[in-house]
Amino acid sequence: MYEQRLTERLRSQEEEPMRRGKQSRKRCIDSVVAHLQCILNTRQGNVPLAEDYGAPDFVGYLQDFPDSIKQIEESICSAIRKYEPRLAGAKVTFVPREDDDLALRFQIVGCLAIEGEGQVLLETTVSSDGRISVFP
Repeated sequence: MYEQRLTERLRSQEEEPMRRGKQSRKRCIDSVVAHLQCILNTRQGNVPLAEDYGAPDFVGYLQDFPDSIKQIEESICSAIRKYEPRLAGAKVTFVPREDDDLALRFQIVGCLAIEGEGQVLLETTVSSDGRISVFP
């Protein structure tokens, strides 16, 4: 399993030709975070080749808060399992925060599928407009 997606590997090969074959945990995490943001901010049905690529529109879920928490967790987890194989065994958990009523926070825990690398912890924020941010 590669630490970066194909286009990222091609770009980095041009920028750093001597790096070929060397894996980096930070580079992998950065690539996974960028790809997760792309996946989760794409609305299902907007990609013609894969109707289920992306995440549902979370704005509707936010109106049913807190009853919709499990649905949001399952939607995020399903998208990760299907479209980000470098993050194996991902679990998504809601993290309540009283100081911010305008965003929902979720924790993503999974294992990097790079030889010798272990668990990774990411934080995901769903804003009131449905935009999703992912942080290492």
